[in-house]
Amino acid sequence: MFHHFIHEILSAVEMEKIAEEIKLQEEKTAGEIRVSIKQKRKMFEKKSSLRNLAIKEFFRMKINNTLDRSGILLFLILKDKQFYILPDEGITKVLDQNFWNELSNVTEKYFRNKNFFDGIIHVIRECGKVLSQHFPRKPDDVNELDDRVEVS
Repeated sequence: MFHHFIHEILSAVEMEKIAEEIKLQEEKTAGEIRVSIKQKRKMFEKKSSLRNLAIKEFFRMKINNTLDRSGILLFLILKDKQFYILPDEGITKVLDQNFWNELSNVTEKYFRNKNFFDGIIHVIRECGKVLSQHFPRKPDDVNELDDRVEVS
């Protein structure tokens, strides 16, 4: 079901709990939250910036297709010990870069201590809070994207 490398940082139960937390947070907002974890960069990606790889993943996962452009991607590359939080343009219009810098700083502390589960949950909850404030759930809201963690 899951790639073996993922079990070095997350158990199958934790993966399910992450998906449940995404679902729970999305019940309060029209926004969408996705998590993508890559084991390592591909050969042709070695020279790409982390931001560019996150943008590529963002489009591959169709996060840009949300109605209000209110999707957020948490993107991790384990071998590089790097992560990137990428909000869509609808969100960047209402939240400045300071919010994302602060969220990244706190998340980095979790990850540096190899506490990946709590770090991911922290990002999901913080994103859920700001999404529910700026993009409240609408009566006709549907879950536009899969809640499961993407692993590659």
